[in-house]
Amino acid sequence: MNDSAMEINTVFNLGPLVVTNTVITTWAIIIVLGLFSWLATRQLLAIPGSIQTALEAIVIVIEDAVTEVAPQQAKTLTPFIGSLWVFLIIANLIGLIPGIHSPTRDLSATSALAIVVFLSVHWYGIRIQGIRAYLQHYLQPSPILLPFHLVSELTRTVALAVRLFGNMMSLEMAALLILLVAGFLAPVPILLLHIIEALVQAYIFGMLALVYVAGGIQSQQLQQNKFKNKE
Repeated sequence: MNDSAMEINTVFNLGPLVVTNTVITTWAIIIVLGLFSWLATRQLLAIPGSIQTALEAIVIVIEDAVTEVAPQQAKTLTPFIGSLWVFLIIANLIGLIPGIHSPTRDLSATSALAIVVFLSVHWYGIRIQGIRAYLQHYLQPSPILLPFHLVSELTRTVALAVRLFGNMMSLEMAALLILLVAGFLAPVPILLLHIIEALVQAYIFGMLALVYVAGGIQSQQLQQNKFKNKE
């Protein structure tokens, strides 16, 4: 283990665009997941085999989790939240492979994920409520609170990115330090810690994304219901 083990390395340049090992790993995960999804779902059977049964079980678990938070929009939100969870689990765990680091230990990757969540909040809000109705919730309960709503949107996006980055970076640093001190005398506890923490961080990030998206939708729905009740 050397000091460069935790560094983000440049693989090659495309003009002004710098392609790092984080980008390569991220795109490799996306391509592999895309190919696996296509191969696993191109011939679905009425009587599922073992792989189809496992995939259906995963989808059901994710859909149930989304339903607990946003029951009315579960079918709409499940593809996004499910994809986010699956990607994060793979991205967090891939650091267990020697020579490969988790993309989520790179602040640029977690920032990109947080921006995707930020845009998705508004996308789903406008798609479900309409742009005029959605934007009105920033003026509730008083237009004076508009700046605070905007600051809240930005700060929670930054917090989302920094939280995942900080936790994954600290996890890899802790594992590196333990291995430097103890050698390979304690690999199993380190692996177990890494796996558990990777799963927890993926779950937290996905759940926060779900809460943010559902919160924007449901807050506007509650306001519309109150308005209708007054009428």
